[in-house]
Amino acid sequence: MSNDKESVLAVARNEKQPSDAKEIIKDPMYLEFLGLHREASYYEKDLEQAIITHLHDFLLEMGNGFAFVARQKRLHIEGDEFFIDLVFYNRLLQCFVVIEIKTTKFTHQDIGQLQMYVNYYDRFEKKDFENPTIGILLCAEKNNAVVKISLPENNKTIFASEYKLYLPTEQQLIEEVEKEIEKRV
Repeated sequence: MSNDKESVLAVARNEKQPSDAKEIIKDPMYLEFLGLHREASYYEKDLEQAIITHLHDFLLEMGNGFAFVARQKRLHIEGDEFFIDLVFYNRLLQCFVVIEIKTTKFTHQDIGQLQMYVNYYDRFEKKDFENPTIGILLCAEKNNAVVKISLPENNKTIFASEYKLYLPTEQQLIEEVEKEIEKRV
């Protein structure tokens, strides 16, 4: 159900190496394996803890080449402290991947927070031979138009990806297949 199905599938089948972060970032991500009960809302720390508890499954959902680096990575910047929810490294893209978790709808302010984390990693953690850091804002809901307007037109490093805690129903899958068929006709 990813936005760029063909590239994601080609990378997953090892038919090609990813050349762009868009080829490996899934949107939406299905996190049913976390086993969270259907509730009105979750705290970010609860979702983060569930991801860490099921890290192996989360890495499989993320795709090829991901390795876990840190949780709640502390950044100390001239007396201020910040904490990155999750940090990974992708060996295929040769870059860090920082993930900020939001249990609410995407806001443009979230992009500013994530951009700071990406800038920090690019300036202080990344080695010369590595590619620019990728930032993923993992949010409960997003408006694609707001995401598009919030990011620069030439953006290749910041992504907003919705997460779903439950797989789609049979009816939802049928509707998705029908939409795809209509697009191709």
